Amino acid sequence: MTTSTRAPTVGKVVSRRARSPSQPPPRRHDETPLPTSAADALRPLVESLLGRPLPVRLELFDGSVLGPDEGPGVVRVRSADALRRLIWAPGEIGLARAFVSGDVELEGDVFWLLRRLQRTSPDLRFLGFANWAAALRAAHRLGVLGRPLPPPPEEVLPAGRRHSRGRDRTSVTHHYDVGNDFYRLVLGPSMTYSCARFVDEGSDLEAAQAAKLELVCRKLGLPERRGARLLDVGCGWGSMALHAASRHGAAAVGITVSGEQCLLGRRRVAEAGLDSQVEIRLQDYRDLGGEVFDAVSSIGMFEHVGRARTGQYFGALRRVLRPGGRLLNHAISSVGSSRPGPRSFVYRYVFPDSELLDVADTVRAMEVAGFEVRDVESLREHYVKT
Repeated sequence: MTTSTRAPTVGKVVSRRARSPSQPPPRRHDETPLPTSAADALRPLVESLLGRPLPVRLELFDGSVLGPDEGPGVVRVRSADALRRLIWAPGEIGLARAFVSGDVELEGDVFWLLRRLQRTSPDLRFLGFANWAAALRAAHRLGVLGRPLPPPPEEVLPAGRRHSRGRDRTSVTHHYDVGNDFYRLVLGPSMTYSCARFVDEGSDLEAAQAAKLELVCRKLGLPERRGARLLDVGCGWGSMALHAASRHGAAAVGITVSGEQCLLGRRRVAEAGLDSQVEIRLQDYRDLGGEVFDAVSSIGMFEHVGRARTGQYFGALRRVLRPGGRLLNHAISSVGSSRPGPRSFVYRYVFPDSELLDVADTVRAMEVAGFEVRDVESLREHYVKT
């Protein structure tokens, strides 16, 4: 969270009953009997990836099992399509497609499962030739070789110039326009999609988010300047604008390029009776112009801007901020900066085109744009708890 001022110009464990020796293996959709059990065919590959003994129980699509008899969690491979996806897209992207499509499921204590797999497995972003060859042999033994399956519809690979208006809109829409009911489930009543601030151990998420928004207001000087004009860039569902208006009398404008966020934000403003104080717009920060604000907040939006656009971004915000006005930029940072690879789960399914910049680089970009940086604060512990 960086404040500056303009210079004076998501079960239970499911176990399947073991198939008796007299029972034939189940048939696939084409009614061709499996020549061997999935467990026998997959054992070399799985042990190569996860080690011996296997750290978790794997229940396979034909009823066979690998790994320990019991445990608080189990990995269920529901379809041989998981293996086909891994062959055609070795590594993380193949595993991601199998998970998103439902070919692989985690049952029981998901946190225990992930911790066990993280401790014992290699970096699965890169399957490697030996393991790819083992997967190919297993698929051949099981008779499940075939053409590549189409990616799940949830996958996205943005086209066009990186961080152009159109491509940014595609990336943002992919992540945020998946239904506001989903985000209510995840975010709770606060509808605030960023790090909260837990001021004491008894704080719940809603109170912690309100505390974070109040911290932003204080850093921007809104309590001392009632009626100040606030711009909230990447306003989400309007929570910051609503907080500033209701608590400190601010005249707030929130902008977003997500249609779903804009619609719900406007509805929340109307329900709060703050139509005369708060405006939610469907607008890109690059289209700002001809207006002046006393304060600008940007909370959890900077990750979508990109290193190449930081100068344009801070320049646009400086132009609409009055001399002496304050900007608060709240974002996730990464030492040395980072961005997910185009074949990673995070890129294809969560945050396409996202970039996490180094704090020092962000500060420098703000100074180059004409800001004087007055305050830098890390909320890392609060982020983990959120």
